[in-house]
Amino acid sequence: MSDAMALDPLERSIIDHLQGGFPVCSHPYAVAAARLGMQESELIARIKNLLQRGVLTRFGPLFQVERVGGAFVLAALEVPEADWERVLAVVNALPQVAHNYRREHRFNMWFVLATETPAGIAEAIACIEAGTGLRVHAFPKEKEYFVEMKLASRGGRYG
Repeated sequence: MSDAMALDPLERSIIDHLQGGFPVCSHPYAVAAARLGMQESELIARIKNLLQRGVLTRFGPLFQVERVGGAFVLAALEVPEADWERVLAVVNALPQVAHNYRREHRFNMWFVLATETPAGIAEAIACIEAGTGLRVHAFPKEKEYFVEMKLASRGGRYG
């Protein structure tokens, strides 16, 4: 593990304790910090540092967007290797693109579109197709499953 990724015991504890059950209240960081025996400002600073170092790539809630009127869909593109960087820039420029993954497959670019309305999906797809010249293959959710995953911080309560 590189020095940038090395975790001290408090960072391990933060990661272990904030993977579920984050307080939903007017001052969630203060409540979470108190549970960890620290000040709110220190917790926020530590989370920011973990993000800046790349230990964490994201810290935030996951929403069931359909329950608030929105929509999301898994989508894929078949991108010629020589055109990869251009297509990647077009796709990632859209604020509706939540995640983008490269895969070793005929469909080598997979991404999630999340929009405020169901009609927004078709609009985002049309924008990507117009910008890339490629057909977007959309795979709407047929059934929802909940799989909770907690990652061990090595030496934490999960590992």
